[in-house]
Amino acid sequence: MYEFALYWDWLSFAVRWLHVIAGIAWIGSSFYFIALDLGLRQRPGLPHGVHGEEWQVHGGGFYHIQKYMVAPDHMPDHLIWFKWESYTTWLSGFALLCVVYYAGADLYLVDPAVLDVPAWGGILISLATIGIGWVIYDLACKSPLGNNDTLLMVVLYGALVVLAYLFTHLFTGRAALLHLGLITGTAMSANVFFVIIPNQAKVVAALKAGETPDPMLGKKAKQRSTHNNYLTLPVLFLMISNHYPLAFATEYNWVIASLVFLMGVTIRHFFNTHHAGKGNPWWTWAVTAALFAAIAWLSTAGPGTPVEDDEAALTPHEERFVKVAAFEDVANVVAGRCTMCHSAEPYWEGIVAAPKGVRLETEAEIARHAREIYLQAGRSHAMPPANATFVEPAERALIRTWYETAIAGS
Repeated sequence: MYEFALYWDWLSFAVRWLHVIAGIAWIGSSFYFIALDLGLRQRPGLPHGVHGEEWQVHGGGFYHIQKYMVAPDHMPDHLIWFKWESYTTWLSGFALLCVVYYAGADLYLVDPAVLDVPAWGGILISLATIGIGWVIYDLACKSPLGNNDTLLMVVLYGALVVLAYLFTHLFTGRAALLHLGLITGTAMSANVFFVIIPNQAKVVAALKAGETPDPMLGKKAKQRSTHNNYLTLPVLFLMISNHYPLAFATEYNWVIASLVFLMGVTIRHFFNTHHAGKGNPWWTWAVTAALFAAIAWLSTAGPGTPVEDDEAALTPHEERFVKVAAFEDVANVVAGRCTMCHSAEPYWEGIVAAPKGVRLETEAEIARHAREIYLQAGRSHAMPPANATFVEPAERALIRTWYETAIAGS
């Protein structure tokens, strides 16, 4: 049975790899088309309906690209749709959520000190927030607010701040920031699935029927595409934040998450302005640096986020690791080789917070992280980095025996 931990870890790796590949494809094509759209040039003699054109050179070849404001007079024989990048990114991301956060809900999703609910309750809350988040965003865009892009963005930003605060009172800090990114990423992918692609399909259908497409279809799709453009960088930050406890496991983690969205706006404003040929607003980088400095300061302010009671009752699954005869020896190995970093107050030089928020100071903490200890220090030499605390081969073998004995006895 212990092989399951190995296979599950490889499954997580495979799904994460797919998610990253799909995300690169989606973000790359999205950023490319935004830059292309902003860089279009107009000139006399352009074909009827063409809004602008651009010449590009890449890979030793020249490309001549033209954009129709609504649609060409006739449907081309060959038409490429950009949609599967978005769909694959979301589907693989949700699969990763299931593999890591739902399968490991007791460890990664639910914190009894924040909200004392069973694992299945935390999963239901997670699923509900994903759907509700999209509905609220979509209704806001379709409301009269949607006619004023600036006001709409201000209102939506306010909603994101509220969500950031709410999530820190529903999930672990790690899951709170992830869910904020998840809801935002869901809105982005849903924009493609429910608005952008359907509107483009209606334009194509109108052309095939010999009708003039409704220009509002393109306008609405463009609005959602612009939202996606400004939300991409914050989503990336939130998705990788789970590797940095100073981002997700501090008192003002919800404020940090809120400021990240502003940094996304300033960075994209620079590139959008540059690609539009309207200059280089270098001040945006100064603002971005100031926001990042504020985030770094906030990560050290306050007493830190509450942590669950170390003496909380262990689950039956966790108890099996404590009952194994080798547990005391393993606990001594962990105390001597791991706790200089994985503790409430790390004393390894340069480490200010337990890596990934993982503490290994008590029996309960060691039992709860048994699988991670087994994979990181037993089955591999990932921990400690560069074997800085000189873990002996016999000690790694002890960890393997302990974990595999506990699993075999279940």
